[in-house]
Amino acid sequence: MEARFTRFLRVVVPFLARRGSAERAASPAPQYDAGLAKSLGADERGMRAFVLVILKTGPNKMPDGPGRKAMFEGHFANIQRLAAEKKLAVAGPLDGVEGRRGIFVFATPDIETAKSYVATDPVIMNGEMVAEYHKLYASAGLMMVNDIHSKILKK
Repeated sequence: MEARFTRFLRVVVPFLARRGSAERAASPAPQYDAGLAKSLGADERGMRAFVLVILKTGPNKMPDGPGRKAMFEGHFANIQRLAAEKKLAVAGPLDGVEGRRGIFVFATPDIETAKSYVATDPVIMNGEMVAEYHKLYASAGLMMVNDIHSKILKK
């Protein structure tokens, strides 16, 4: 079995490598867009500073019912508002492992500013979740995620 797998790798890996290099050669090289870079806050590497927030299970689990439903409706409305204001680049749920329930990536280099954004979220105000803050240096292209998402979201 191991010998067959090794033979398979000897054939497939070079094929995929050639295919990938041919596809890259056929694609035109991306052109630098200074206006786009500036509009996204990119530095010379195409990167910028963000604040990554990890939302974790908090001390106050709200029981199922209308209050919990309203809290999460407010949470999602808050996410949409922050994204529309270009303060929030990316948000999404996590798998819940070790109490980690979601992330925010804020378009600010300042943790105190990110804290002021997070403080407006009903899940934080109710203690359903708590926030952990980290500085993040990543592609300024993250600022385009919400615009792209609106084009692929079935309403």
